[in-house]
Amino acid sequence: MKKLLLLLCLFVGAACFAQDTIAYDGPAVIVHKDPRLDLLVKKQAYINITAKKASGHTMRGYRLLVINTNSRDEAIAAKTKIYTHFPDQKAYLTYQSPFFKLKAGNYQTRDEAKRYQELMNTIFPKGVFIISDTIEVKPEKEAEESPLVP
Repeated sequence: MKKLLLLLCLFVGAACFAQDTIAYDGPAVIVHKDPRLDLLVKKQAYINITAKKASGHTMRGYRLLVINTNSRDEAIAAKTKIYTHFPDQKAYLTYQSPFFKLKAGNYQTRDEAKRYQELMNTIFPKGVFIISDTIEVKPEKEAEESPLVP
């Protein structure tokens, strides 16, 4: 009786596979799309290119690692010091659990980073380190055309 029940389950199980491997030769599927979709795609591509140009360009360069701490207040205080003593430098505060890392500057050459490292070592006695990082670079052509630059 058990063998008969097992044999019956196998045949029923094989019959349950309803998928055929035969190719479908029926009528082709026709998709009707709105022609405005192409215009929307082109417009979105233009917006993406414009936003990328406006945000600036990036390249490999150097930044100064000012502080690496697990105290948020200490990191914010260090960022305030950078903006106070070096208003022309940009500071980047990131959180990588459990540490807050404060990086400063966008330097294309190591020598330029070295000059600022010596200046910042007087303010941050624990030490400032030069690290390789992706930096923001404003194209010179756009900088010359900008009304804010004298």
